[in-house]
Amino acid sequence: MDRIPPQPAANEVYRLPPPLFDARCRACWFVAAALALVVASFWTLDLQWARFVSLDALRRMGRFAAELLSPNLEGAFLRKLWPAALETLAMSVLGTLLAVAGGLVLALPASKLHADDRARWRPVARLLLNVLRSIPELMWAALLLIAAGLGPFAGTLALALHTTGVLGRLFAEAIENASPGPSFALRVRGVPEGRVFLYATLPQILPQLVSYTLYRWENNIRAAAVLGVVGAGGLGQMLAFHLGLFQMPETGSVLAAMILLVALVDVGSYAARRVMSR
Repeated sequence: MDRIPPQPAANEVYRLPPPLFDARCRACWFVAAALALVVASFWTLDLQWARFVSLDALRRMGRFAAELLSPNLEGAFLRKLWPAALETLAMSVLGTLLAVAGGLVLALPASKLHADDRARWRPVARLLLNVLRSIPELMWAALLLIAAGLGPFAGTLALALHTTGVLGRLFAEAIENASPGPSFALRVRGVPEGRVFLYATLPQILPQLVSYTLYRWENNIRAAAVLGVVGAGGLGQMLAFHLGLFQMPETGSVLAAMILLVALVDVGSYAARRVMSR
């Protein structure tokens, strides 16, 4: 038997979206304004397109790219590259794990657990999370290098501090968006708030927290490679050294190691998400 679609009520009025480039289409005006700002920003820049696409510039860029695409594959150099790649991977893993712990600790006071929660520490915790993630990893590394010295320890702490601000905000949003039904059922029975979070809220948001963590781990692989430029160890430190000496084959090998490491982490993260989604 065919189902009859529901009929609209007599007093219900359906409004069609306004046509494009109509005075009432706010999205159209917003897009037009954004395009106008982009065009104006390019108009104010002193862009020398003739020099950029000149034959001499293209020839020099081609020579530079050809040197990068001829990596140094000598055994002695690769034996130095392998420990640096493991150091970068270790920095990203340890920095992300520290950030997960710190982000979860700060996410609890930064979130409103239920409607009657006064959340006294919410503004302070949110402000601290904003400060942590507003300062880039490079700035954290520059500050920590003064105290901890050169090496991966300062880079790991820099990743942990910045990522704590990012994950703490994401975790807090996930806690506040969790379904209040299970936690309310436990709360009316007099269950303490800590056990309510562990048995009602955390099981709901755990897949989301793991997904956020894996995504930030992928980002921290790239950030760990960049932090080495300021002396925080790993592949980035080798990249800064060889690029500063214009040793293009060695630089190409370091870049290839970075690309391979990021690709392996992306594949592992994708596989972990597939396993969790089953």
